[in-house]
Amino acid sequence: MKKVIIASKNPVKIKAAKQGLEQMFPDQEFECVGVSVPSNVSDQPMSDEETFRGAKNRADNAANTHKDADFYFGIEGGIAQIDNEMQAFAWVVIKSGEKYGKSRTGTFFLPKQVVVLIQEGKELGEADDLVFKRDNSKQKSGAVGILTGDLIDRTSYYTEAVILALIPFKNEALY
Repeated sequence: MKKVIIASKNPVKIKAAKQGLEQMFPDQEFECVGVSVPSNVSDQPMSDEETFRGAKNRADNAANTHKDADFYFGIEGGIAQIDNEMQAFAWVVIKSGEKYGKSRTGTFFLPKQVVVLIQEGKELGEADDLVFKRDNSKQKSGAVGILTGDLIDRTSYYTEAVILALIPFKNEALY
């Protein structure tokens, strides 16, 4: 059984990591453990670069504090301003030994009411909860689930990026 450390205690991120691993490596078993480690970026990353750095920092910090795992996952959600709109996305960075796998989710644009709250200093999850009258949506279906009517929930949204970030580990001879 392979040991996996996910640099988050958010059940959505843990489930996405496990599902992605099981889909890419169906003949293997994984023990997935969520841990809290710092991202060393803002609580709400506000650019593509800051979001990527947060995911990589989480994977590295997990590897530095829990030395006995086969994989270390950093999953970081972020937003970025483009003109007068705001896009949401996440980065997945997976570390195993000295090798990294990296991928970004698809992008979607946030409603104006959510954008206003973020510009006032709220995190995306908190803004979603206020606008959509939800509780703790970031550990449930998230903004993507709310806005798609759960056609794409936060777990499936992250799982696809996890699968893409695992490509170098499934195709080791090429990477």
